[in-house]
Amino acid sequence: MNKILSIIFLLSLTTLSCTDSKPEKNSIVEIEQLRLENDSLKSLLIENKENMKKQMITSLTFQDKNAENAMNFYVELFDNSKIINVLRWGKEDPTVEGTIMQATFELDGNLFMCSDSPAIHDWDFSPAVSSYLECENESEIERLFSKLSENGKVTMALRNYGFSQKFGWVIDQFGVSWQLNLK
Repeated sequence: MNKILSIIFLLSLTTLSCTDSKPEKNSIVEIEQLRLENDSLKSLLIENKENMKKQMITSLTFQDKNAENAMNFYVELFDNSKIINVLRWGKEDPTVEGTIMQATFELDGNLFMCSDSPAIHDWDFSPAVSSYLECENESEIERLFSKLSENGKVTMALRNYGFSQKFGWVIDQFGVSWQLNLK
């Protein structure tokens, strides 16, 4: 039995030594590089998911099919902003095809979600819950206040209220409430 195993081993060794192993070595190196890259990407994906889970995300539910318009407006208005992911309602779903089922976007490093609700609820946005922004300078607060109040409603004009050198509160054209404060 040992002789048979020895002969098989020698035949295998001879066969391996007679074949051109350079392409195999290159393939093995490429496979290992791909494996390392795949592991690195998996690690990043897991890390990003964990970071998103740790953050509190503001979620905006629209009942008037305006989620996409609002998201695009905000991403264009605020610096360092981007759309991360958009899922749309399909043909067989209970609402208008193509409207937003759920979208995730970032406004100056803060995560937001939005959706177009197929159901009409007895509630809508409340000014009592708002996004509060610390503005760096006069031009930033003026620009944001002007754009957010356009076709919206000013609830507190931009001025000094004693607790701040300049403060304003506005409900934008989509019904979302914003407080702006000059640092």
